Amino acid sequence: MSIPTPSTMTGQATFAAALLDPSAPCPPGLRAWNGSDPARRLAVYRNNVVSSLIDALADTFPVTQQLVGSEFFRAMASVFVRQQPPESPILAHYGAAFPAFVAGFAPAAPLPYLPDVARLEFARLRALHAAEAEPISEAALTQALTDQHALACSRLVWHPSLAVIESPHAVVSLWAAHQTADEIAPVEIDCAEQAIVLREGLDVLVLPVDPGTACFTSRTLAGEAFSSAAEAATAIDASFDLGAALSLLLQRRALIDLRVHTEPAFV
Repeated sequence: MSIPTPSTMTGQATFAAALLDPSAPCPPGLRAWNGSDPARRLAVYRNNVVSSLIDALADTFPVTQQLVGSEFFRAMASVFVRQQPPESPILAHYGAAFPAFVAGFAPAAPLPYLPDVARLEFARLRALHAAEAEPISEAALTQALTDQHALACSRLVWHPSLAVIESPHAVVSLWAAHQTADEIAPVEIDCAEQAIVLREGLDVLVLPVDPGTACFTSRTLAGEAFSSAAEAATAIDASFDLGAALSLLLQRRALIDLRVHTEPAFV
């Protein structure tokens, strides 16, 4: 096996950069196998690479594309591709930074809900490819629920596919409206919505939830203790029902572990 030299690595980096920059000149030393003009062949290859990456983004963000139209989406995606090419050969992981890019893309500013639609779509992709994990055993859950002090200090460990989407816009309803071949129903877009994204078996679910459930799940997902997360959820949503929130998440087999963290003793 040959070991790449600094000159080889520099040449590869130059070639990769030229692939994504249509204004870049043909890299020096580039030769075509059949003696044809390397600049023309590079142009074809460049177009194929960029088009393939745009196609990958279109597959990941179909509703985002439907909302702006194919022409606008592909133009926007082409800018993203050139600014942020893949860091992994696995294209299923490509696009994590796309929602943030959309948020800063000036031509998309008239659609302030578009970045959150893209966040929802990428959360679904992540859930689809997340690792498998067994839910918490009934015995472990029963033991935790009988020790209220331990439960209050517990950190909840959720299924790797779980994500929380919170938006000031009705992105959950908007996404759902595009999941049917029927005529798309009108959506009151300026209504805040929240959802939990989770894989159950082979299906990726988008479960609309109330603000309190979203807050509780998001905070425990970030590692906050059970009791303080529940208090925070009640503070932002007086109607928050902790029992109903836990019932929903347990029913969906989302909880995989409970870890008790006790404060260190001081002497």
